[in-house]
Amino acid sequence: MTVRALLLSHGAGSDRDHATLLAIEERLAPLPVVRVNFPYRDMPGRRPPDRMPVLIASLRSHLRDVCDSVGCEPDEVVVGGRSMGGRVASMMVAEGTPAAGWIAIGYPLHPPGRPERLRTEHLPLVGVPTLLISGDRDPFGTPDELAAAAALMAGAVTMRTIPGGRHELKGADTVVADEIAGWLGSLATP
Repeated sequence: MTVRALLLSHGAGSDRDHATLLAIEERLAPLPVVRVNFPYRDMPGRRPPDRMPVLIASLRSHLRDVCDSVGCEPDEVVVGGRSMGGRVASMMVAEGTPAAGWIAIGYPLHPPGRPERLRTEHLPLVGVPTLLISGDRDPFGTPDELAAAAALMAGAVTMRTIPGGRHELKGADTVVADEIAGWLGSLATP
């Protein structure tokens, strides 16, 4: 498999210029890393995230733009993002949009303190290689909870846990970028 580009989106409270996404882009050069905003981030004033159908449609449109720009097919692009951005990418793939793989940095498995409200219904439909990166102190999902969610997925899943990391993985940008670089290298076929 050849990965021709990486499409990344942000979490609910940040934007395409989040430090982690910038570090990933820098680490993976010269691979095209396209960091995108969801529509609500580009509107004036502070707004809540759009509803999931709007977020998914926006990411799908960005994927088409990446393919046009790079000259590739969607199944040559890895999709993912931080927190909500990773979740949107997983739902897009679960709906049948082709991708070379899926990366979730701090996947929001459930709201903090609400482990009974799992966001896993779509995961059995994710059949692409997956990389889950999270902190071992993330209130949105413990390593054990994420492992149980990963077992639901149809594709191969690689999990990386950052010791001492919370949801934001503060100070771990280099580690996250290195993990992604290594995982992308493992996807390449000779």
